[in-house]
Amino acid sequence: MGTALAKRLVQSRFESPVQVAILNLLVAASYLQEQNERLLAEHNLSPAQYNVLRILKGVHPEGHPRCEIARRMIERAPDLTRMIDGLERRGLVERARSDHDRRHSITRITRRGLDLIQRTAPATAAIHGLLARRLTRGDLAELSRLCEKLYASA
Repeated sequence: MGTALAKRLVQSRFESPVQVAILNLLVAASYLQEQNERLLAEHNLSPAQYNVLRILKGVHPEGHPRCEIARRMIERAPDLTRMIDGLERRGLVERARSDHDRRHSITRITRRGLDLIQRTAPATAAIHGLLARRLTRGDLAELSRLCEKLYASA
């Protein structure tokens, strides 16, 4: 076990290597989440809002129904409808009824939403740069492999 976790949690003894691994993963995820929240806050966006815009940018100009956006979210958002309402009020997304099923609305990112994503690019690059400075390409590949091994069968 490294000393960074013990120092961060001000704790010298742990129950098992499994506990150490879980705590390290949670502390690392929290650290990255804090960095992400801080940088996105400069653009008046939460990570979940950014995630919705990123998802919609990926299918622009087609868009997705709410259920498909929810399925693709990194973290589940129980208030997704309200979040989309807020993004729509800001002019970042627009909704229209589906041609195939009038019960569904399709949410699309607007030009204003695309512009905002573009303006967040330096902040996103800063987070990526943080990882690239601290981890080698091999480290990053191994980290990805291990994380996927944890959740892939879930």
